[in-house]
Amino acid sequence: MEINYLYAFSFLLLQHSFCSYRATSSAIPQSEFSLRKAMDRLAGNARLMIVSDLDHTMVDHHDPENLSLLRFNALWEANYRTSSLLVFSTGRSPTLYKELRKEKPMLTPDITIMSVGTEITYGNSMVPDDGWVQFLNQKWDRNIVAEETSKFPELKLQSETEQRPHKVSFHVQKDKAQDVINSLSIRLKERGLDVKIIYSGGMDLDILPQGAGKGQALAYLHKKFTDAGKLPENTLVCGDSGNDAELFSIPGVHGVMVSNAQEELLQWHAANAKDNNKIIHASERCASGIIQAIGHFNLGPGTSPRDMGNFLEPKTENFDASYEVVKFYLFYEHWRRAEIENSEVYLASLKSSSSGVFIHPSGTEKRLHDTMSSLKTCYGDKQGKNFRVWVDQVLREQLGSDLWRVVFKKCEQSGEERQCCITTAVLSSQDVGAQKGFTWLHVHQTWLEGATPNAQTNWLL
Repeated sequence: MEINYLYAFSFLLLQHSFCSYRATSSAIPQSEFSLRKAMDRLAGNARLMIVSDLDHTMVDHHDPENLSLLRFNALWEANYRTSSLLVFSTGRSPTLYKELRKEKPMLTPDITIMSVGTEITYGNSMVPDDGWVQFLNQKWDRNIVAEETSKFPELKLQSETEQRPHKVSFHVQKDKAQDVINSLSIRLKERGLDVKIIYSGGMDLDILPQGAGKGQALAYLHKKFTDAGKLPENTLVCGDSGNDAELFSIPGVHGVMVSNAQEELLQWHAANAKDNNKIIHASERCASGIIQAIGHFNLGPGTSPRDMGNFLEPKTENFDASYEVVKFYLFYEHWRRAEIENSEVYLASLKSSSSGVFIHPSGTEKRLHDTMSSLKTCYGDKQGKNFRVWVDQVLREQLGSDLWRVVFKKCEQSGEERQCCITTAVLSSQDVGAQKGFTWLHVHQTWLEGATPNAQTNWLL
């Protein structure tokens, strides 16, 4: 009778969480998705804030399987999401940033810095920081910039999406870049503007207000955190190109230049920060280099759950509901890719640790025990295919001494098709403990936007 009561209680909690999430996403005013909301999510000061460039730093465009990015995703969601802050700092405009999110299995950051540090937004809704906009308006006139740059035939405007209120962007040949920068700087100063000209990637030239840039945007955030008494315990900045150099100039930060960093950043480091032992040049590419830096600086756990051998073996040092969710869906991916043994032992372990009800995104219900049993029929059905599974924004809440509610996004990508859902799970450690792991009591899923009819039939868990 006692265990039935627990099931009923956890089911009510799950239903309440599901309804609250849906209401929150549509009813809360956008202004509440601010930096304050990001800070209030944490129990105290963030233990780590990662500020990372995207292209060729967090995202490896030469890694078709996205393995380094997926390794970072698993590490972050299992060990850092509930206590730390993730910031993406990119030269991309909002349009190209959103395109990249559709192409790559990226996590959702708490804060997004875009357009080479000229735009700061918060949360899922990407609410802009109005104070930053007002600050950048000082000694800036976009019309004058357009007028003066039109006198340089060497400058070729980038696409319209890359032209932003506080950023004018061009392409220019490398051998002509320095002369253009020198002459243009003088002309704009004579017109009364205080601007910054950044050259990166061997071809990209961006003109910004002097107070803008990735480094200044981070300094602005640090000040806001400090004013609120919430400065992160550690900040790790990550980059690969010239427009990332400013990030490494912020006092007190740890920094990693990934192994594939461009010569322009390495030259800046040699000239300006070679004696700074808080900055390293990683031996690994992109996101793997970020993981390497976390371990090098002892900023927290540095082993990704994707690097585990046995996804169902309990880890006493990681008896955590978030970690449990991450490793289960890693097992699920490897099971369907036939990258682990087709063993009755695995299925027996899953069935023994599951109970209650599974609510499919379509609304159908079945016993969670039966859902785990059905995995037997799909072993290896994605073998040799580009099939990946990841979880995002894994947030746990302890409801009692042995009961947790975990809310997260779960995504599957098979080839070019991606499907995602919001999942709420109730997990219990009653009568099990670290040696045996958690019992999954209930799982409730609902589609995110964009689900296709194919997903209605092919989605398992």
